[in-house]
Amino acid sequence: MSAVVTTPSVSRYRQPTRRGAEVGLLLLAFVVGAAAYVQVDLAILGHLASDTVPVLLAIAALLLLAHVAVRFLATYADPVIVPAVAALNILGLAMIHRLDLAEAQRAARNGGVAPSPDVYTQLTWTALGIVLFVAVLVVVKDHRSLQRYTYTAMFAGLVLLLLPLAPGIGAEINGARLWLRLGGLSFQPGEIAKILLTIFFAGYLTVTRDSLALVRTKIMGIEFPRGRDMGPLFVAWFISLGVLVFERDLGTSLLFFGLFVSLLYIATQRRSWLVLGAVLFITGAVFAYLAFGHVRLRVDVWLHPFADEADSSYQIAQSLYGFASGGMFGSGLGQGYPQLVPYAKSDFIVAAFGEELGLIGLMAMLVLYGIVVERGLRTAIACRDVFGTLLAAGLSISLGLQVFVVVGGVSRLIPLTGLTTPFLAQGGSSLVANWIAIGLLIRVSDAARRPDAERVSLEDAPTQVVSL
Repeated sequence: MSAVVTTPSVSRYRQPTRRGAEVGLLLLAFVVGAAAYVQVDLAILGHLASDTVPVLLAIAALLLLAHVAVRFLATYADPVIVPAVAALNILGLAMIHRLDLAEAQRAARNGGVAPSPDVYTQLTWTALGIVLFVAVLVVVKDHRSLQRYTYTAMFAGLVLLLLPLAPGIGAEINGARLWLRLGGLSFQPGEIAKILLTIFFAGYLTVTRDSLALVRTKIMGIEFPRGRDMGPLFVAWFISLGVLVFERDLGTSLLFFGLFVSLLYIATQRRSWLVLGAVLFITGAVFAYLAFGHVRLRVDVWLHPFADEADSSYQIAQSLYGFASGGMFGSGLGQGYPQLVPYAKSDFIVAAFGEELGLIGLMAMLVLYGIVVERGLRTAIACRDVFGTLLAAGLSISLGLQVFVVVGGVSRLIPLTGLTTPFLAQGGSSLVANWIAIGLLIRVSDAARRPDAERVSLEDAPTQVVSL
């Protein structure tokens, strides 16, 4: 008995659908962001600001550039990731613009000179981020080529992570030594280090995952690896503690260790790594609390946010007041008082959105983050090679962890850590690094979704007879 089998086309039917979906979603992202930007002007000024139309045209041109790059350089990439990220980026620009207007009004009331709007700087960083996003797609033709730079990425990542400690160029801001100052510019090298270390983790675990998955001992039903295979976990733990001790950066320390433990679990499928990671995390947290005053201060502010509102807990207290004022639906863009929260443009921009968009608006933004993370993990599952799987998973988990740590700190779910909200918060190094990470994720997604070379269109496919 025989059956007739034809080979369906993937490229002819799925590709146009993907292109149309991305165009529609990008257009929707722009409309939502532009509406938010215009609403800010109308609520505060009563008319459009003189620079609103040029800013929106610049944003539209940047989105067109991103779409054209994906269209020609990563044809089969996921059509949802870039529009979701673009929506977050534009909303961040709208909120920074809103806070710029509040600062200008305050300066006018006090008879002072209005400061230079930060939205121009953020738009410049957005342009640089999208240009580098395109550059990643141009330079990295195949994500697997990055595996050959596994240890180079490790060395470069560790150098960047520790560079703020160098005398002369390292700078301490708000108690944390995370920045480099060169002339009038400042940059946070840990943001780029995050990407390089993700590449290292993916490459290292691709080679060693079999030995790391070996089981020698069972304790209470949990399988534990060989003692000599636990070395990498302890190295990651000590480096995380080093970042916490010397740079006083709780957020990067937590992100670095959590990312490594997560990828260990994905590579080996052993729950024991999660258990060991949790034990080391708790041990490190207790040690940090007992040994370092700045960690104790953050924990005390977390536990008692209204105990010292005039000083140490002023920031988190104002953030909570803002959330309470916003309620379910928010006060409306441009109609609240988010400028009362210190660092509302950067560390506490989530609180600004919570006040003016309310719980529903903030949840919608968190859903956008969830979509990006979910599509990244879906890319990891669909990827045909282990390195690509771990790279896509690492980039997605890194984004998800950072959002959880930031939103959890601002809403008092966990202690404040000092990380910035990806794509929303003011900060060039974070924005540029996250656009680069999205470029790598798009490259892996294109490879994962690309049909096999032997697949041909339905009309051109010869009829094959298969014996049954």
